Amino acid sequence: MQKLWSLLDHALFGQHSEGNAPLARLLRVLRYPYAITRDLLDSELTLRATSLVYITLLALIPLIALAFAILKAFGQQGELEPFLLEFFRPVGDGGPELVHRLMHFAAGVNVSLVGVFGLGLLLWTLVGTVNRVEDSMNYVWRVQRARSIPRRVVEFVTLVTLGPLVVVAVIGFSKIAIDSVANTHDFTFSAQAAHLAIRFAPYGIVIGLFTALYVMLPNTRVRFWPALGGGFAAGFFWVAIGKGFTGLVIHSSRLTLVYAGFAAVIAIFVWTYIGWLILLAGAQLAFYLQNPNYLRLGHAVLRLSNSEQERLALDIMARVAQGHRTGEPPWTVEQIGRALSLPGIAIADMTEHLERAGLLAQADDGKLFPGREITGITLADIITTARTRSTGHELHPRLSTPAVRQLQEEMERAWRSACGDRTLADLIETPAKYQSPA
Repeated sequence: MQKLWSLLDHALFGQHSEGNAPLARLLRVLRYPYAITRDLLDSELTLRATSLVYITLLALIPLIALAFAILKAFGQQGELEPFLLEFFRPVGDGGPELVHRLMHFAAGVNVSLVGVFGLGLLLWTLVGTVNRVEDSMNYVWRVQRARSIPRRVVEFVTLVTLGPLVVVAVIGFSKIAIDSVANTHDFTFSAQAAHLAIRFAPYGIVIGLFTALYVMLPNTRVRFWPALGGGFAAGFFWVAIGKGFTGLVIHSSRLTLVYAGFAAVIAIFVWTYIGWLILLAGAQLAFYLQNPNYLRLGHAVLRLSNSEQERLALDIMARVAQGHRTGEPPWTVEQIGRALSLPGIAIADMTEHLERAGLLAQADDGKLFPGREITGITLADIITTARTRSTGHELHPRLSTPAVRQLQEEMERAWRSACGDRTLADLIETPAKYQSPA
C-alpha cells in the first residue's frame, strides 16, 4: 500500500505535473482528491468525526430546546420539525418517529422546572459541542491558537441567537416562493425557473450552511471562494451520500433482523458519523484551495534542521520588527508562510516558541508584534530561543566526554562572538528589503 501512495505522490507532484500542458493541468487538479483521500484514511480525522458523533447526540436535546424556545417567541416553533426531518431523512423509517420524540422533549423543557443547575448543564453541553467543532476546524486549518474566552462567548451567543432567526427568515422566504408558484398556473419561463429554484433550495441551504461554517469557525481568515468550493463539494456529497444511505437502510432487511428495535439508533449513529466526516472533508478541501502548498505535505510534521530553525526565527523577528518600525500592517503567520514558501504550521510552531520566550506577541486576530522594544532584543536571545527547543529528552552535559564538551563550548563561543551585542534593531537596519505583508 505504501508503494501505491509513493507512486501516486510521484505522479501528481513530479516534474511532469508542472507547466501548462493539458496532462500537467489534469494532474494538478487530481492532487485535491488525492490529498482528501489520504487525509480521510488518516486516523486523526476519523477519530475527530467519531468524537463529534457522541457529543452531537448528547447536545441534540439542548440545541433543539433552545431553538424551539427562540422560534416559539415568533410563533414558528412548528417549522423546526421539517428541518429535523430533512436532516434525519437518510436513517429511513425511524427518522419521523425520532423527530417526533425530539420535538416532544424540546417542547416539554421548562426552565422553571429544570432549575438553574439543569439549565447550566444544558448550556454547558451546548458550549462544549461548539468548542469541539471549533477545535476540529482549527485542526483542519492548522491553527494552534483557539479563540479567547470573551470572543467565544460573544460568538456563541450570536450563533444561538441569530441561528434560529435565520431559520425563520428561510422558512418565510420559502413559504412566499412556494405560494407564488402554487398560484401560478402558466408554464412560462419564470414559473418553471421558480419551480426549479424551489426544487434545488435544499441543496443551496446545505451548501450555504457549510460555507458559513467554514468561514466563521476556524480561528483564522478564510477567504470566501475557497470556503464556497469546500461547501459546494460537501453539500453535493451530503445529498448524494444521504440518498444512497437512505436506500441502503430502507432495502436492508438484515439490519432490522439483527438489531431489531435498535436498527434506527444504529442508523442514526452511522449517519451522524458520515455527516461529520463529510463536513471535515469539505473543510479540508477549502483549506487546500486556499493553501495549495500543503497538498503534498498534508498533516505530516515538517522537520527543520537546527540551522533552518535559527534562520526561521531570525526571519520572523526581522519581518515583524521591520513592519512595526515602518508602521506597515502587521504580519500574520499565513503571510510569513507565503513570503518564505513554508507551510503555516512551521511558522506557527516557531512563533509560539518565540512568544513563550517573550520575544514575540500575537493578538487574538493573529497579528504579530515584537514582545518588547526591539532595541532590547539581542540576536543572541533569538538564536538561543531557537536552539533550546527541547524534545522532552534532555542529554545531561556531564554524560558527554570531555572532548565533546570542549568542542561544544568552542562552537558556543564562536556564534555568540559573531552575534556580539547586536540587537534586532541593528539587524533590520542592515541594507535589505523585506516585502510587505501580502
